[in-house]
Amino acid sequence: MVEDSRQACQKVGGAITRVFELLGKRWTGLIVAVLMQQPVYFADLRRAIPGISERMLSDRLTELALAGLLVREVDEGPPLRVSYRLTEAGKALGPALHELGLWAESYLPEGSSRC
Repeated sequence: MVEDSRQACQKVGGAITRVFELLGKRWTGLIVAVLMQQPVYFADLRRAIPGISERMLSDRLTELALAGLLVREVDEGPPLRVSYRLTEAGKALGPALHELGLWAESYLPEGSSRC
């Protein structure tokens, strides 16, 4: 019986592995969700996500930019300000994030988080 279940179990596909390697990191999904609404300055983004440090936000933004999901834009100022906006690839995550939110409303009641 155990032998049969081992044969039925398949490896996780490469595409879904890549998705969770990027979006499964703490804070990343929240950053993308905030940016879905509009381009946002760094300071405003940090305020929108309570608990995230400047360093962590900077690291996650860099990862998302390298993955082609967002663009960093510098406003010459003064003062010098940096904003972030999603690329078309980043915006394409919208329907998936919406569906995940609906799923969470149904299956993850408020207060069930371990954080």
